[in-house]
Amino acid sequence: MAHVQRFDHIGITVADLNSVTAFFVGLGLEVEGTGSVQGEFVETVCGIPGAHCEIAMLRPPDGGSRLELASFVTPDHVPGSPTAMANELGLRNVSFEVGDLDAAVDAVAADGYGLIGGIGEYENSVRMAYVRGPEGIIVSLFEQIG
Repeated sequence: MAHVQRFDHIGITVADLNSVTAFFVGLGLEVEGTGSVQGEFVETVCGIPGAHCEIAMLRPPDGGSRLELASFVTPDHVPGSPTAMANELGLRNVSFEVGDLDAAVDAVAADGYGLIGGIGEYENSVRMAYVRGPEGIIVSLFEQIG
């Protein structure tokens, strides 16, 4: 019996909700909603007594799976590794298809975010690059070319 019915969202905990939201909106995601959660529900789900967090839910223009950004008001967030590389255990990147990879890389570079490595091409079908976004988040951008 299959339990999963659909893929809903990826959640990322961040320190500066506004700047991280602005980064992803700049890439083309849309803010679906924002809010604050606290109390028994979030304490139970997270297993953190006194948990209170602000959330921004983002969606791609095609209405696909969403990206949830959460910033804890209480307790204080615990810093992760802002220089993590793709081989470090845990969630390492969020990936988005773009129409023009060079334009997307230039746009994030204009905001101060750069490539981790370079732009690679795979078998004349896909071009891809990893960008280090705000708070060290690795964002994989790829363009279909073949």
